[in-house]
Amino acid sequence: MSTQEEVLEKVEVGTKEEKLHEIILYNDDHNTFDYVIEVLIAVCDHTPEQAEQCSLLVHYKGKCGVKTGTYDELEPKCSLLLDAGLTAEII
Repeated sequence: MSTQEEVLEKVEVGTKEEKLHEIILYNDDHNTFDYVIEVLIAVCDHTPEQAEQCSLLVHYKGKCGVKTGTYDELEPKCSLLLDAGLTAEII
């Protein structure tokens, strides 16, 4: 094994990535665009533009990823979305 292969092997073993998850927001028939936008701004720290784009994607595509992070970071945010009457899950 060459020196370069040994270094590459050590780097691969030494790195550990935490698995990222995503909150998926689903379309529903009872929340208004304005309400969904308001909740995304408050819970997911979206800008008004981001929240509007997500709400449009949810409406036309049926779902949209609204936040990415570790499970521990996303779980309280997903709970707040559910408490606000939205339909969401962490994948």
